[in-house]
Amino acid sequence: MKLPGARSLRVRVTVLATVLVAAAGLLLLWLAWTLVGDAVDAVPHLPPGTVVRVDGVDVDSSTLAQHLRSHAVTRVLIFGSLAFCFVVAAAAILAWTFTSRVLRPLREIAGTAQRLSIESMGERIGEIRSRDELAELARTFDDMLDRLQDAFDAQRHFVANASHELRTPLSVIRTELDVTLSDEHADEAEFRRMAGVVLDATNRAGQLVNSLLLLARTDGAGLVTRELVDLTVLVERAWSAVRGEADQRGLRADFAMRPSPAIGDSALLERIAGNLVENAVRHNVDGGWIEVTTEPGAQWSTLRVRSSGGLLDPAAVPELFQPFRRAGVARTARSGAGLGLSIVRAAVQAHGGMVSAEPVVGGGLAVTVRLPTA
Repeated sequence: MKLPGARSLRVRVTVLATVLVAAAGLLLLWLAWTLVGDAVDAVPHLPPGTVVRVDGVDVDSSTLAQHLRSHAVTRVLIFGSLAFCFVVAAAAILAWTFTSRVLRPLREIAGTAQRLSIESMGERIGEIRSRDELAELARTFDDMLDRLQDAFDAQRHFVANASHELRTPLSVIRTELDVTLSDEHADEAEFRRMAGVVLDATNRAGQLVNSLLLLARTDGAGLVTRELVDLTVLVERAWSAVRGEADQRGLRADFAMRPSPAIGDSALLERIAGNLVENAVRHNVDGGWIEVTTEPGAQWSTLRVRSSGGLLDPAAVPELFQPFRRAGVARTARSGAGLGLSIVRAAVQAHGGMVSAEPVVGGGLAVTVRLPTA
């Protein structure tokens, strides 16, 4: 496959190599011509008027010396020029040939890049014969393609899950409207019931859209503002928002909190605490327990939320931080779209912190967040 710039690069490299060899050849030819002339001039001269017999002919010594010098210089120029032309031609041919072999991996890389599309992200360059910088470039290019393919796959999966989650409330709304409107004898009570169902479905869709927007703004983004925030204050706000639901389900909450400062965006930090506490309540079991701990440190402040719940497979815990992932039926809330821990992870990473999770013995989940204090 001939690429637009491949031949021009090959020509430029060949011309450059040929010019360099020609310049070096001209320099050597000039040095040889100069050295031969100097060598002839350095030969001892006979006294003026001396006659030398050459092939039976008497020749003046000065004339003979001048003739020998001209003859030597002429032969150097003739044979040197022939050798110069041969070397330059050989350099051009060799440069053209070897440049083609050197640029072959580059053509393979460029050809693969041209053939790539979203539908053919699985194609790779693979191993190439050379073991130089081009081989390193090929490996780097393949690694980049692997990351891009992972990103595209994650995007497709995310869009598919988001579409599925949005389709559910929309289907509920449409079904309720079709059933109620098709009923000619529907009374005010029936319409009020339909309005309540539609309102609940609309609220769920709105919460999902807000969560998606927050995740999109947070994931991979930097912090706009940085200020000192106490994690205990954020936990208290989060608990006040879900305390009523926790009381209804008979959850026992234990708080062991000390003032724990953290530097970052107060809105994102509040969302971290809010999502962890909300998950601990909504993915819990009736009559369960919740433990919240905050610990200050010299460089890191720690927020740990532990809660009871269903049994979890330790191998599946890391997947909880992926969008739309839930921990099975036992820990699936009646509301929500499985974005809580995804938002937590994105927000913690934006702050340069660390987040981890592990199953609790007997059932439940413990999530630990470490945030920088400076």
